Amino acid sequence: MTRFLVVLTDVRPFEVDGRNERLAPERRRQVVGASSREAAERIAAAFMALGMVRAGRQRVKVLAIGRRHAYGERELAG
Repeated sequence: MTRFLVVLTDVRPFEVDGRNERLAPERRRQVVGASSREAAERIAAAFMALGMVRAGRQRVKVLAIGRRHAYGERELAG
């Protein structure tokens, strides 16, 4: 089963080397887990209605986590 995380972060100013999430991730304000894509999208929509998001100071990200590969299940069955 695929689970989802909805993350509300602060937007960083653009730097000369760009925005590298691995070297300097954006500061997380809120993290919410969801068990379905539909639930994650509803939570994200609620976050997008916030004034700071609408003003461009914060951003909303929906991340899929825990996804299983179909080929792995077939190899176990066969």
